[in-house]
Amino acid sequence: MKRRDFFRQGLGATVAAGASLMLGNVKHAFSLNPAPPGPEFDMVAIKGDDPAAMFDEGIKAMGGISTYVSPGQTVVVKPNIGWDTSPERAANTNPQLIKRIVEHCFEAGAKQVYVFDNTCDEWTKCYDNSGIKKAASDAGAKIIPGNTESYYRSVRIPNGKKLKEAKVHEQILDSDVFINVPVLKNHGSAKLTIAMKNLMGIVWDRRYWHRNDLHQCIADFITYKKPLLNIVDAYRVMKRNGPRGVSVEDVVQLNTQLISSDIVAIDAAAAKVFGLDPMDVGHIRIAHEMGSGNIDLDELNIKRIKL
Repeated sequence: MKRRDFFRQGLGATVAAGASLMLGNVKHAFSLNPAPPGPEFDMVAIKGDDPAAMFDEGIKAMGGISTYVSPGQTVVVKPNIGWDTSPERAANTNPQLIKRIVEHCFEAGAKQVYVFDNTCDEWTKCYDNSGIKKAASDAGAKIIPGNTESYYRSVRIPNGKKLKEAKVHEQILDSDVFINVPVLKNHGSAKLTIAMKNLMGIVWDRRYWHRNDLHQCIADFITYKKPLLNIVDAYRVMKRNGPRGVSVEDVVQLNTQLISSDIVAIDAAAAKVFGLDPMDVGHIRIAHEMGSGNIDLDELNIKRIKL
């Protein structure tokens, strides 16, 4: 589906007119087992009132979770759990979305599903007050910490320009499947937090990134590690005062969810949902230029669902 056709079908060009969803995919896997045939669509964009039901329909259009998770595999589901705030503040990923993703993984035969983040606020409060600990636990996931350096192992990033090495959480390194579930929101330094920026929660020393060209470091890291699947939570979106926010007054309701394996394309599409040109977000542009995914949303095959 071309962009001009997608616009005609709805979702507007800006946040004021409605979320503009122009989506696509370049297949990138993190799995120890051979991947099954890929989905028909490069990306799915869903509008609806229930994040869990939205994921049900979206992942069905992508061929089902079994396209990504095979029986007996271990899975990491990585939300944004960085902040000690309630779900209504939209600083963290929607807990009901996380619960449903975990349930789908177990339905596909996953041996174990792990959920964690290297949080910014005190980690136990973030896990509890975000609602993610309870939601993920209720679905059967194992909640693990990310607050101690001993959980991380050094890796080389040979294609990095500014970021040459990083310490990555052992669960990311040891699990079969990595699913990335960021929340879309404003960020003072990176302009936006979406899928690529969410990977700062799987490394130990984020401060180095901030001191050494944040946008380039974000783009550098994905030359080493891309998730098998990205699911962007744009149900509630923090439009200002990110990444933590001040109150619910910072939040708008966009009732949107995006699913794709192309981390660059999904960030480009989410930037459009937010109301920005993805070329104006440094790490999205740089990652495209480095060949890590496709920012050119005209080229992508899109499935649009409205519930």
